[in-house]
Amino acid sequence: MDCLLRVTNLTKYFDFNEPPIVDKVSFTVEQEEIFAILGPSGCGKTTTLRLLAGFERSDEGSIQLKGQTLECPYNHINPEKRGIGFVFQDYALFPHLTVLENVMFGLQKLSRGERNHRALEILELIGMKSFKDRKPQELSGGQQQRVALARALAPRPEIILMDEPFSNLDAVLRESTRNEVRKILKASKMSAVLVTHDQEEALSVADRIGVMENGRIVQIGTPEDVYYRPKTKFVANFLGRTNLFNAQASGLEAQSTIGSIMLDRPARGNVIISIRPEHLTLEQTTPANCGGICGTVLTREFKGHDITYNVKLKDCACLVHTDNRMPFAVGDNVVVRPLEPAVVLEDETPLQ
Repeated sequence: MDCLLRVTNLTKYFDFNEPPIVDKVSFTVEQEEIFAILGPSGCGKTTTLRLLAGFERSDEGSIQLKGQTLECPYNHINPEKRGIGFVFQDYALFPHLTVLENVMFGLQKLSRGERNHRALEILELIGMKSFKDRKPQELSGGQQQRVALARALAPRPEIILMDEPFSNLDAVLRESTRNEVRKILKASKMSAVLVTHDQEEALSVADRIGVMENGRIVQIGTPEDVYYRPKTKFVANFLGRTNLFNAQASGLEAQSTIGSIMLDRPARGNVIISIRPEHLTLEQTTPANCGGICGTVLTREFKGHDITYNVKLKDCACLVHTDNRMPFAVGDNVVVRPLEPAVVLEDETPLQ
């Protein structure tokens, strides 16, 4: 794939006496790729998106789109000239205009007939052509989201920016809408940068994810990469529930709170390891496995398709996700067994 968007050392201060809100951020977006910036509130992800759009000026670094410099210390292209579409968190649809008129709004350079044709073409793509004469307030939240996306797509931008686009939807509608939006982006062969604090949203929608902490992107990879192979404690914890242990490594094996465990890469000495709850299982304590690490079930959460156990070990507790047929109850003595190698993290400070 060809690089479409290149962001290099992008930095933004709101107060030069304070650390930057965006701190030397670098990433690329390929043609037809959906790239998510994932992080907690206040980490700088929305400011990064506003810098890409041209709503804010950077203090350092550069933004290039198809080789053209949009932003650097000596150059700033205005938002309307960047060839970038933007979908706002609140959709920003005009309540007095119909769906068709909202989509036509960004096509001022075309004739009336051309605007009408292009708007109907996009509404057909997103499955909203039959709603063309309705006002935004007559639509559901998911339908409004699709109209906002259609309006951004209509001028044929090079890339679409989306700021927490599903946060105003309820849980059921959020899942169906994000699936629809991904299909629409792929069908239109559109690249996109999505900003979100929702891990499930980023994992299910994006082709690649950049995890952001305190203004910096600390890891970039496919959803599988960042989930299964986190680099730091922050990434491991932010991408879902995990178990963190101190361990003594010797090559591809380590001794830990849950006993001897294989590692995802060679390491030596004191390390911190991460292992997801679904990569552990429980066994009944028997004379045959009494050499394993025994614990006691503290809590049991039955969720229909699976069960989450909180197991008290000698000096800590760990989470274990199992299938829904696991028979253990609160108070049972069990043995915790790893099913997959643990991930060696880059953090050097031992867990307390």
